[in-house]
Amino acid sequence: SSLWAIFFFKFWGATTAVMFVGTIVALACFGISSKLGLGVAPKMAAPSVNMQLQAPRFAAPTITSRQQVLARNRMPMVFGRNMPQHSGRSTVSLPRAFQPATTETDVKMPSAGGMFTATKPEERRIQPRDERGRKKFKVVYVVLESQYQSSMTEAVKSINKNQDGVCVECSGYLLEELRDPANFEAFKKDVQDANVFIGSLIFVQDLAEKVVEAVKPARDNMDACLIFPSMPDVMKLNKLGQFSLASLGVGNEKGGEEPAADAPKKKNSVVKDFFKAASKASPATFEENLLKLLRTLPTVLKFLPAGIAQDGRSFLLSLQYWLGGSGDNLENFLLMIANKYVDGIQGADLIDEKKIAAPALIAEKGIWHPLAPQVFDSSDEYLEWYNREMCPLNGVATDAPTVGVILQKSHINTKDEAHYVSLFQELESRGSRVVPVYTGSLDFSIPVEQYFYNRQGKCIVDSVINLTGFAMVGGPATQDHDRAVAVLQKLNRPYLVSVPLVFQSFEEWEKSQLGLHPVQTALQVSLPELDGAIEPIIFAGRDPATGRSVPMQDRIEILAERAQKWATLRAIPNAEKKLAITIFSFPPDKGNVGTAAYLNVFGSIHAVMKELKRKGYDVEVPDTVEELIDGVLKDKEAEIASPELNVEYRMSMDEYKKKTPYAKDLEDNWGPPPGNLNSDGENLLVYGKKFGNVFIGVQPSFGYEGDPMRLLFAKSASPHHGFAAYYTYIEKVFGANAVLHFGTHGSLEFMPGKQVGMSGKCYPDRLIHALPNIYYYAANNPSEATIAKRRGYASTISYLTPPAENAGLYKGLKELGELVGSYQGLRETGRGPSIVNSIVASARQCNLDKDITDLPLEEEDAKEMDQDTRDRVVGKVYNQLMEIESRLLPCGLHTVGVPPTVEEAVATLVNIASLDRPEDGFKSLPRLVAESVGRDIEEIYRNSDNGVLEDVQLRQNIVEATRAAVRAAAMQSANKDGRIEEVNPMAVQLQGLVGIKSPWRQALKDTGFDVSEAELTPLFKYLGFCLEQVVADNELGGLMSALDGEYILPGPGGDPIRNPKVLPTGKNMHALDPQAIPTKAAVDCAKVVVDRLLDRQKQDMGGQYPESVALTLWGTDNIKTYGESLAQVMWLVGVQPVSDSIGRVNKLRLIPLEELGRPRVDVVVTCSGVFRDLFINQMNLLDKAVKMAAEADEPLEMNFVRKHSLEQAEELGVDLREAAQRVFSNSAGSYSANVGLAIENGGWKDESQLQEQFLERKSFAFNADRPGELNKADAVFKSSLAKVDVTFQNLDSSEISLSDVSHYFDSDPTNVVKGLRKDGKKPTSFVADTTTANAQVRTLSETVRLDARTKLLNPKFYEGMLNQGYEGAREITKRLRNTMGWSATAGAVDNFVYEDANSVFIEDPAMQKRLLDTNPNAFRDMIQTFLEANGRGYWETSEDNIDRLRKLYQDCEDKLEGIE
Repeated sequence: SSLWAIFFFKFWGATTAVMFVGTIVALACFGISSKLGLGVAPKMAAPSVNMQLQAPRFAAPTITSRQQVLARNRMPMVFGRNMPQHSGRSTVSLPRAFQPATTETDVKMPSAGGMFTATKPEERRIQPRDERGRKKFKVVYVVLESQYQSSMTEAVKSINKNQDGVCVECSGYLLEELRDPANFEAFKKDVQDANVFIGSLIFVQDLAEKVVEAVKPARDNMDACLIFPSMPDVMKLNKLGQFSLASLGVGNEKGGEEPAADAPKKKNSVVKDFFKAASKASPATFEENLLKLLRTLPTVLKFLPAGIAQDGRSFLLSLQYWLGGSGDNLENFLLMIANKYVDGIQGADLIDEKKIAAPALIAEKGIWHPLAPQVFDSSDEYLEWYNREMCPLNGVATDAPTVGVILQKSHINTKDEAHYVSLFQELESRGSRVVPVYTGSLDFSIPVEQYFYNRQGKCIVDSVINLTGFAMVGGPATQDHDRAVAVLQKLNRPYLVSVPLVFQSFEEWEKSQLGLHPVQTALQVSLPELDGAIEPIIFAGRDPATGRSVPMQDRIEILAERAQKWATLRAIPNAEKKLAITIFSFPPDKGNVGTAAYLNVFGSIHAVMKELKRKGYDVEVPDTVEELIDGVLKDKEAEIASPELNVEYRMSMDEYKKKTPYAKDLEDNWGPPPGNLNSDGENLLVYGKKFGNVFIGVQPSFGYEGDPMRLLFAKSASPHHGFAAYYTYIEKVFGANAVLHFGTHGSLEFMPGKQVGMSGKCYPDRLIHALPNIYYYAANNPSEATIAKRRGYASTISYLTPPAENAGLYKGLKELGELVGSYQGLRETGRGPSIVNSIVASARQCNLDKDITDLPLEEEDAKEMDQDTRDRVVGKVYNQLMEIESRLLPCGLHTVGVPPTVEEAVATLVNIASLDRPEDGFKSLPRLVAESVGRDIEEIYRNSDNGVLEDVQLRQNIVEATRAAVRAAAMQSANKDGRIEEVNPMAVQLQGLVGIKSPWRQALKDTGFDVSEAELTPLFKYLGFCLEQVVADNELGGLMSALDGEYILPGPGGDPIRNPKVLPTGKNMHALDPQAIPTKAAVDCAKVVVDRLLDRQKQDMGGQYPESVALTLWGTDNIKTYGESLAQVMWLVGVQPVSDSIGRVNKLRLIPLEELGRPRVDVVVTCSGVFRDLFINQMNLLDKAVKMAAEADEPLEMNFVRKHSLEQAEELGVDLREAAQRVFSNSAGSYSANVGLAIENGGWKDESQLQEQFLERKSFAFNADRPGELNKADAVFKSSLAKVDVTFQNLDSSEISLSDVSHYFDSDPTNVVKGLRKDGKKPTSFVADTTTANAQVRTLSETVRLDARTKLLNPKFYEGMLNQGYEGAREITKRLRNTMGWSATAGAVDNFVYEDANSVFIEDPAMQKRLLDTNPNAFRDMIQTFLEANGRGYWETSEDNIDRLRKLYQDCEDKLEGIE
């Protein structure tokens, strides 16, 4: 009980936690104080009903055989196949389920189920068959989880059968069922005449509000209202005799409302003061303080009247019964409440109180095995029994792999443990030992620390499965992830968290395309991932009639096998381990083998192979990276012309069909094997090469990249036979102990299947099967890494993106910069006007006139301008140059295990220093520098953007001063090779020495700024920490730990500039708590960006607001920014996100128009498939936000959401809410519009095909009224897009911009909108750039130009890439192809971009030779892209250029075919 109390206080905080005063009283009455060493409790007056209650009985298990435990469970139905019979080991098949419980009297209720669950509450309604003159009382209950359902049914039936004086009518509801309007109405009707209401674990905010809405009006008429752990507003409904929150000074008697403002103030009690302080403490501190409070119990009791104390005792007794959970406990609970509180029964001697037994409980925590004679409190005693009794019974060795299993006590209490028992049996039948531990608290670290070690402190388990589905510390309430990570890091074992279905029955989950319920995904997948959990496999379903958990046998088998394989990695000698390294080829082409975001794949693999060799693995390491590439890419004997990769294995059709159980299912999409992909016509080919016990294989492609019809399908196709054969080979032929997917990213995790909670029919599950999956993933891409974790069961290991540098100026831009410098020195002389003329001419030559729209014409003479006008012209040019110069770009590619040098880290540190960090208590360095000269940095940014020359120069001076100071600090820790071995802490302390300036302060002084040491010290201490993280390296160490079967330290993914905690790399990357966004800071940033967007558009539309904006939401972007783009959507429609009482963002407020100060702007939101998977609860919020705006009774000229929704309702013949659907994505299990695939592979006829793909694949609407579905809604989608004035996207990180990936243009609807609008007008396209502290809103064309100038056309970028060899050449080609993607989807690329690129890469013979020699395949693709851009009308150029390209294309073909 004390542990539950701790949960109460940490979860609810001070306001409602004081309710525990009653619990304290009850503890005293039970005499538990003495057991806790708290002294003797004072005697109290007896209750009004004489009732001698004893302390709770602690029941010991009496099960002595496996048959008995299975028979006792009564409902161990197994979904799937029967339990396997493994030879040589004892197993028992689970019996079939008994028939669902039926009501004693048929009482009809509305038959509709909940919106996500189709279970029917009427199946839980019980009426006594024959009242026989007995006094009937009515009980209504609502629970989050269903395990109480069967026990409550058993309890009520027993009362109705055995009691002579009373009988019970009972109606039960699962919380999720209240979403259904018919169910909710039935629920409200039920509570109106209920004697007793019971609620438990009501944690979902919108449903908690429904419970309050229904129960609050009826509360005063109830005899008892008992709320166990739930949201605070629900807890305030508690009422038991004189006991309520109001009686303790919290709220009033009307359901816990706060007292009126003019009401007399009650004096705070010491108890309430305690809880106010305690709610802020850590769990460990809180528990200690709680015990101190209990020791002072006699002092506390005097603050409570006797009657309240007596009823408080009854409340705790009720809690004890409830936690006991069994049918017997709940029967005694109902009888006790009826006897003491129900009108007409209280005091009427209708119940024999002597027969009301005390709660029968098992120990609060322990080691529980269904066949054990007792609950063990020592792992040594348990293993002594287990090795003696269970190992011989199961044929398991005493030194076999041991799996620790964490259980939820409530399932043991309610005898609802069949799903647990089934997993134990499966593990034991496979030759593993099990150590199952449980606790009644929500701090599962307690049994882990107590029972997973022996007396000597040695860990006794080899892997761990948490079957509760909850975070390690805190469950669904407030989590303590730091403590969880510390406990798991010490344990150092693979940590799997598996999930039982709570809100769905097995059948509902099986039919669902989404898979796991969104609320469960947030609570039981996202939160455990923050602890470092992997593999969220569903292992149990729920019987809709009884609520009992039922094992899902095929899921239990795969869970057991995967846990066992992780466990055995510890025992296999390194020399015997086999590792399959999987690389990617995307788009499928020999020149693209080894594709991964910003990663030198083959260089990294070579580093990994050397480390494996050093660790004792049997691996043949090529002498050079080039030899490694040749080994994989070249097949000296293969006759297939494409893709000329080494064929490691030819799989016959007999072998393929025998070893791939789902092969037949693939024929619907691909016909009979072998097909024409990864095939020689007779066999399926596995490309790659073995190097001893390491196989390096090339993952096959999707297979439909160049097929226009397949690209158009709304749902993605299954993997083809060659893809399936590849994974069959590495697991069942090569015999890999683990697979390492190398880099961001492959396609296994994006194969069709459920979003979360895979079934055995989902292709990611089928493909990876039982292989431990280790995955190197870019640290800046946590969203797609999370998809790999959830759908591909990956344990991710983050790798660093390449060091960033400032783009700098080059060629004509550099000369233009020199002219600006000359002007500043001579501006007031006679040469000033002529220099301005040169600046204007040079700016036009560099095409800057496209960005500076009011740049003077060349024929205009600067002599005719005044000084201010000349300064303004030069200022605007200078500002544009500085935007280009200061933009960060990644240089080269990262090699795993090679941290950056100090110099390479400086640019990253400068950008870290350039952001204000109020949460850490210091200002940005540019702000400090600006303040040192009496200026505000925001004003400087604004003036600089407007071309105020003086402030453009000041801004640049501040930038240079910042760079100099940070470089000076970083170089203090550099060794002679320019690398950091250890950050020098003495440098940070120099300011403490009298008369000595720190190096960074001196650097600022040298650049003309003087900032005090006191202001600089906190920032530079932080930068010292960041520098340590930037250069730390655990990428190889993380991999070796994973291969050794160890725990990988978790860490956030994202932008290391915004969140340096992303570093160091080598961590098991996770996203964030999806219910925590958008944060307040994100909302503030969103307002700034949206206001700038609307202001800019108003300028172009004669002061008119846009009526509708189309936005794209990305998973990674929202993780990095904590929901900025999510908040942008809300701010556009004029809705504010609101946190609930425990800090979760799941409520909304419609901002009044007078407060908003402008019209509500309509939106069309296209969510990426990854955003849909990670943030479906936020999609729910967005849909609600739009509908709130649509239903607001406001003038149509001030509410464009309502205006358009009303028009669409009439146009489409639907109601307003359906017409207001604005949140769209792919169908469940599908990703992208496939526009990128089409462009990357040339597999498209014209732009209309791309637009049709977008409309077909992205037109699935999320509807908050039916939250379990994504339904095709193309009519509303097209109608909404046809009204769009502006398309809008966000750039939040310097590492990934418009030309770096295809995702941005893949989801851009600009040309789609143009095709749908009745006037054929192309919408204005904007991009928000929040990569720096000075957020910008640019047009799409401006952003494409900026991106081309800083990357594709920039010598610093392309020389850095070419220095990486084969893979760097491919990166250049990719940028050109992605640039053409913007021509195809938005017409946003200027002709000069292609022309200048042609000059750089094609016209220069030396550059031609470098590209041809480095990667002829990639060079051929580059030439083909130029020719395609010209052929499709995106690039106008001379015939000489086209002729040269055609000749070069033939030269590449000849080289590839070996023709000299």
